[in-house]
Amino acid sequence: MDYFTQQLINGLVLGSIYGLIAIGYTMVYGIVGMINFAHGDVFMIGGFIALITFLILISLGLTAIPLILLVVLLVSMAITALYGWTIERIAYRPLRHSFRLAPMLSAIGMSFVLTNYSQVAQGARVKPIPPFITGGYTLHESADGFVIQLSNIQIMVVVTTIVLLGLFTWLVSRTRLGRDMRACEQDQTMAALLGVNVDRTISMTFVIGAALAAVAGLMYLLYYGLVDFFMGFVAGIKAFTAAVLGGIGSLPGAMLGGLAIGLIETFWSAYFSVEYKDVAAFSILIVVLIFMPTGLLGRPEVEKV
Repeated sequence: MDYFTQQLINGLVLGSIYGLIAIGYTMVYGIVGMINFAHGDVFMIGGFIALITFLILISLGLTAIPLILLVVLLVSMAITALYGWTIERIAYRPLRHSFRLAPMLSAIGMSFVLTNYSQVAQGARVKPIPPFITGGYTLHESADGFVIQLSNIQIMVVVTTIVLLGLFTWLVSRTRLGRDMRACEQDQTMAALLGVNVDRTISMTFVIGAALAAVAGLMYLLYYGLVDFFMGFVAGIKAFTAAVLGGIGSLPGAMLGGLAIGLIETFWSAYFSVEYKDVAAFSILIVVLIFMPTGLLGRPEVEKV
């Protein structure tokens, strides 16, 4: 039971990171109706920007960890949001009224551009950093010496995820921007006739999704202590899977799917072969979609006539 509890904690932390990335996928899909396949690479860009900002602040002699974290968070969110806005303007807006595959192909192309750009700019080697947030709590120690530990960085990841999920759920359901988003999701033409600035609403959705990806990139950097140019592809596929599993278009569904994928991977790695953890995750996704085609919290689309 102690080993199970420790793996449960690890799975919830990993799932929280997947869920943060998945929220960006599901927000864009909910309005534009397309999957932003470059979103995983935006997450990777956010991790690199956080790393570079860390190094700059430390080289300037700043030593206050809370202040460093705040500055890194704000800088990474701002610059990564600019990447999200640029992707929408270059890869999506010119193709918005084209055939449905065109924006998806353009986003895949943007994904390759960002991956190779990061590889050329930062190199192919893994970029590690020393641990900034240390310490934690010992929850239980068994008779055989196994210790259940909850680190401060794990607490930070989970709390950040819960706060952001609540914040953006409120944003979508209670604010003017959220109403504009929901209007564009239902009918962009009618929303424009009623005074909604469709272009600005879609751009803001990409900006918010990219800012969330930056937070996930920072959490990944703090938790694992490294970034590399290829991490966006792997994490992006997992987060996209989480969004589909939870119900694409649903913010709580994206988080639930992220937690499910994180728990499946962690428990499979702990009790079975770690080499087959991705096989297990995607196999369960297939089984769920066979019986629940819209995902765990997805709603079936009703065709208007």
